Amino acid sequence: MLTRLPLLAAGTLMLAAALPAAAQENVQLYGRLNVALEALHSSGSGDSVQRLSNNRSVFGFRGSEDLGGGWQALFQVEGTLSPDTGAGSIAARDTRVGIAGPWGTLFGGNWTLPYNSATSALDPYYPTTAGYMSLMGNGAGASESHTSNTYSFDRRQQNSVHYWTPQWQGWSVRVARGMAEERPASGARPSLASAALLYDGGALYATLAQEAHHGYQGRGLTDHGSKLALAWRVDSATQLALVLESLRYATTTGGLRRRAAYFSATRQFGRHGLRFGLAHAQSASGGALETIGTVRAGAGTGATHATLGYDYQLSKRSSLYVYYTRLANGRNGIADFAINSLVGDAATKGATLSGVALGIRHNF
Repeated sequence: MLTRLPLLAAGTLMLAAALPAAAQENVQLYGRLNVALEALHSSGSGDSVQRLSNNRSVFGFRGSEDLGGGWQALFQVEGTLSPDTGAGSIAARDTRVGIAGPWGTLFGGNWTLPYNSATSALDPYYPTTAGYMSLMGNGAGASESHTSNTYSFDRRQQNSVHYWTPQWQGWSVRVARGMAEERPASGARPSLASAALLYDGGALYATLAQEAHHGYQGRGLTDHGSKLALAWRVDSATQLALVLESLRYATTTGGLRRRAAYFSATRQFGRHGLRFGLAHAQSASGGALETIGTVRAGAGTGATHATLGYDYQLSKRSSLYVYYTRLANGRNGIADFAINSLVGDAATKGATLSGVALGIRHNF
């Protein structure tokens, strides 16, 4: 349930004050404030919108306790907050309790899945209105159960258990299981499995990620997401990245498949940064009659989303940014901005969404 920001902050401070004095040495308070003035237009409805958007600002605290022998107990509580409206929820984002040691990290809670986190950092506009989730992953699931969102592969999963291996010569594995706690009317017992193989060798980053949603579209039906990504850090200031994705849905009327690709390029010149992102989704194929999220079968159901922007670093923690973004649907496409949607449920087939944003971001 949403609460006002002062109440959220007061509750957090009271909880921190209640912790034992020794434990407070390992507790970190952190957050991100990110808002933007946006001027957007939809060719489908002809509407123009001027607004102040919240780009997933967060507030949280995390810490650890040394258990000896290289083991630690971990915790984190992260909430949403909206500088534009004052609303917030204390544990709606990455929240966990677990243990870490020589054999890896094991925890449970409401946490971003490996399939999501494997590539989100490769999008310089994640998470803003211009983020690649408009086409990659079929929308953004900010904090979901198996029944609250049955289509997105870019999600934070409630009631999930995670295990991360230690890194070995740049390689690591992350796996997660969304527990089967919901009971939809279809009789299904939906669950989720997510995994990512990661390599970080300094100049080269690579990942192969897989995710399966069991029972989301009905009893005995499974949806699959597959993703391959490469990023090349050309030098300390330049990075190029490519992400390839295939989504497959199983419905009662047939299958549905969509392929998408994303390319990004970033370059830093001292305080000045250039950012470019380009996502393209092919028209979906298959015999399914349903529309899953914004994915539907047929000719002209694809889309292209391009964003070009500039960042100026005021300090190590604060920056100003401006960007132009354009999301062009095929003649039968209904894609929308994944965060801060423009057209929502009233999506017009073939619409082109475009606009400019001027924002400020502060990390603490």
